[in-house]
Amino acid sequence: MLLALCAASAKADPLRVATWAGDFSKDGPGLLLRDLVRDPGALGLGPILTAEPDILLLTDFDYDAGQAALTALRAALAAQGLDYPYAFSARPNSGMQTGVDLDGDGRTGGPRDAQGFGFFSGYGGQAILSRVPLTLVADHAGALWRDAPRSLMAPADPAPDIQRLASTTFWQITAETEDGPLTLLTLAATPPVFDGPEDRNGRRNHDEVLFWHHRLDGINRPVILLGNFNLDPDRGDGLRNAVQTVLENPALQDPAPGSDTVSWDSTGPMRVSYVLPDARLTVLGAGTVGPDPDAGPHALVWVDVE
Repeated sequence: MLLALCAASAKADPLRVATWAGDFSKDGPGLLLRDLVRDPGALGLGPILTAEPDILLLTDFDYDAGQAALTALRAALAAQGLDYPYAFSARPNSGMQTGVDLDGDGRTGGPRDAQGFGFFSGYGGQAILSRVPLTLVADHAGALWRDAPRSLMAPADPAPDIQRLASTTFWQITAETEDGPLTLLTLAATPPVFDGPEDRNGRRNHDEVLFWHHRLDGINRPVILLGNFNLDPDRGDGLRNAVQTVLENPALQDPAPGSDTVSWDSTGPMRVSYVLPDARLTVLGAGTVGPDPDAGPHALVWVDVE
């Protein structure tokens, strides 16, 4: 669902594009809206207010059909002087039940039996805030895992006919900037852990991270690939060759190699969130804001492009 308030002129160059896996997911439907109405400051909006991105992808934001939580977030930011006339979100795969016992615990209907982990439909989805108009070109949430190029889905997977690849979704969105259209490609992959020796999450994460890599040739450029890959190219668990392949794609550039975007107690600093601009774009700066103790372990990642 696209939301728009009164028209606003786009911000002059440079354009700041950011992603943040801020902690905007709760254990039940409506709880995020409750918290945003009661005390939005307690959710740790500091990284957004500090970075002031022109376009911001949130990769851990609860979805509701009326966009009430997203509207409340925009209002909370506007009260601090940061206006986003445009926003987009749509139902993610997370929490969408499959009716299959995917985790093998003998029951169905649990958070790990959904298309993507989630306590309810809409849990931990994606949302975009923008100062420039947005148009959805494609939502690939329904793409099946088995259809991914060189899919790593196991032959004995419990749900080959219905299991979607995206644990949340993949969006292709056009942002209408002052200098012309810019294509945003979003991603929020499942963590490559929290499973067993079958490594189902690790293999799925691998194929999610490579989703846009396989499709770049057929997409109008310039593009920016952004989101939470949940995968570090050098550290931690996971099939790291997937993110290494993306970073080596000649159509993209990496303006912040080696940067840390999260710090977990169990692993220490890692790089899992990325903003990767088209190789044709001029990058004027890049960096991170946070982590903020009130907003979880992830830093906001930003890039300025001309």
